[in-house]
Amino acid sequence: MRITFYFKNSPTDQWLKDLRAALPQADITEWHPGAPQADYAIAWQPPQQLLDEQKPRLKGFFNLGAGVDALLKLNWPSSLPLIRIDDGGMAVQMAEYVSHALIRHFRELDRYAAQQQAGEWKMNRTQLRTDFPVGVMGLGVLGERVARTITQFDFPVNGWSRTPKQIDGVRTFSGDVKDQGFRDFLASTRVLVNLLPLTPETTDIINRETLSQLLPKAYVINVARGAHLVEDDLLEQIASGHVAGATLDVFKTEPLPAAHPFWKHPKITISPHSSANTMREESVAQIARKIMAFDRGDTVAGLVDLSRGY
Repeated sequence: MRITFYFKNSPTDQWLKDLRAALPQADITEWHPGAPQADYAIAWQPPQQLLDEQKPRLKGFFNLGAGVDALLKLNWPSSLPLIRIDDGGMAVQMAEYVSHALIRHFRELDRYAAQQQAGEWKMNRTQLRTDFPVGVMGLGVLGERVARTITQFDFPVNGWSRTPKQIDGVRTFSGDVKDQGFRDFLASTRVLVNLLPLTPETTDIINRETLSQLLPKAYVINVARGAHLVEDDLLEQIASGHVAGATLDVFKTEPLPAAHPFWKHPKITISPHSSANTMREESVAQIARKIMAFDRGDTVAGLVDLSRGY
């Protein structure tokens, strides 16, 4: 079995070492233009050239992450199975990040930080969790973990996905974005958490219309893709007072341009696309299991439906 490996803009020595230890029967080499064709590819943000050169022999392509939107912008062979990482250590990180952003907003911890700088000793009013229902858009592996985690803090939790899901402690909605179920989900939500895959249907889904349907003084936490958010619409809704603020980890342009208004906006907290990173050890173990199962002809989790984009 021959495997080619590519990881854009990242050192590869340790990845290759760990993969070779996990798959000792395989010949694993780093891809470069003109490299020999392989049975399987493991990659993150590969160039089109890798696909063009490797596709005649490739049996499967394993993505080093959960999101595959960048791959599907390439000229992807319809016959080539694409398998994504289910978790790779990201779910717990995402749950940490979202919980932190939610609690920081709910407990008004930014206000305490400002009072410390001003030398003020002042207790904020106590708020009710029942007044802050959280809505999680996207209930895949990461979204489900986030939704389950939030229930542990006794917030009401809603969840929306394209296909029906059942999660203990979570009120779930499903269907198309044009369906009444999506509108009901938004109308029941004050803190909107986005964990959707990026597809043509979900691009710009956080816009003036959807934001206006949230409960007053809404809050937005976007940890999926920057292209989900219409940035000017968010700024408009914050200025109007309908949206109280946002925590944003992803942006249409990354790195975020120096002159972007998000940098200094008092009601927006940003981070550099760091809410959850792929953990090498867990990812290697998962990919090795999947390659061995796939090679045996077994069904593997994470097989992407190319027509849906996830």
